Amino acid sequence: VERNLEFLRSSDTPMPAKYAQVAALMPIWKWFYYAPNTFKELQIAKYKSEGKNLPAAFNPEEAVTLKSLFSPQSEGEKAMSEVVKPIDFVAKVLSPFILSRLLLLPAPLLLIPGIGGTLFAHAIVNLLLAEMITNIHGFITIVTNHAGEDLYKFDDEVKPKTGSFYVRQVVSSVNYAAGTDPIDFSHGWLNYQIEHHVWPDLSMLQYQRGAPQLKAICEKHGVPYIQENVFERLRKTIDIMVGRSSMMVFPTHLEPKKDKASRGVTWKRTNGAIDED
Repeated sequence: VERNLEFLRSSDTPMPAKYAQVAALMPIWKWFYYAPNTFKELQIAKYKSEGKNLPAAFNPEEAVTLKSLFSPQSEGEKAMSEVVKPIDFVAKVLSPFILSRLLLLPAPLLLIPGIGGTLFAHAIVNLLLAEMITNIHGFITIVTNHAGEDLYKFDDEVKPKTGSFYVRQVVSSVNYAAGTDPIDFSHGWLNYQIEHHVWPDLSMLQYQRGAPQLKAICEKHGVPYIQENVFERLRKTIDIMVGRSSMMVFPTHLEPKKDKASRGVTWKRTNGAIDED
């Protein structure tokens, strides 16, 4: 969040205007940011599997948005458009969603004599509003998982399943209120983000059962285990986005050298599981 919103953090825009931009982003963030970046990762994996070289100016860590995708300005953004082709994004990501969710789903209403057209139009409006509300809910429960002035950021990588790896999962993630099915359901089970990063293969029910045990282990060994109300985490995340606060820098030089991944880490699997080698 801190890196991808640097353009907003460093801008000379008045602070109220920065907050207004974040508020405007919340109802559309999955379309504007999340979908393009997910598609970017898919395209990078495709390039690698086919043995193709990425464009020289392409930066895989640079975030892509609808704005930069359809109106690239810098050389990096133009290189991004070569990898994440706008026409492919429209054909493979946006069009199927719009066609299936907003047109085909309510289409049977058109068959109702007399009022079918009106019902169809109302259904589209309702679906759009529902999608925007879902975006807001997703923003609150997803974007806030790894942002805040009390969480760490890192300047290098470590090997999976090492002590340093597991410490990083805990000190750079945050949990929300948890422990009961209604609370967990309302958060989409994203309130166990620490457990999700430590044990990515476990079920949601196992996260609920394992969280108290992991929290106890962290308390025993002095590892910060942060759990706060999701709306407090939203405030801290937005403060990061607008530049009011910054993430903490983790002292990576203190980690054991044997835990370091000198050539980086490439995840071979796509289901979130931690690679064995």
